[in-house]
Amino acid sequence: MSERTLRVLVVDDNESVRRSICQLLKTQPDLEVICEATDGADALRKAREHLPDVVLLDVTMPNMDGLEVARVLKQEFPSMDVLIVSQHDSRGFRWAALAAGVSGYVVKSDAARDLIPELRKLQRARLSA
Repeated sequence: MSERTLRVLVVDDNESVRRSICQLLKTQPDLEVICEATDGADALRKAREHLPDVVLLDVTMPNMDGLEVARVLKQEFPSMDVLIVSQHDSRGFRWAALAAGVSGYVVKSDAARDLIPELRKLQRARLSA
């Protein structure tokens, strides 16, 4: 693992979605899934324990929604990137996510095409910082 490896926490309450995202990320040698979480409270625990570079968050989850998790994470860990991966494809959700401090927003139906490029943007920004 090099210092260019992006360490990722994947958070989604749907196991098949979580598994699909992890499989997609594992195709990239410089993206490492360090852990997974099943709800908002679990996401906060795992983020605090593992300190990932990026947290991929669903919006609609039990025990704290993704937007609230994003707000808490950005307050506690300003340099941690949060990327929303959601089924909701609406301006309202996108604006709410941006207001919560997220670094980007990917619609689940477009994740196979858009997720890796969004992570690459975050990775480039980290390397140039």
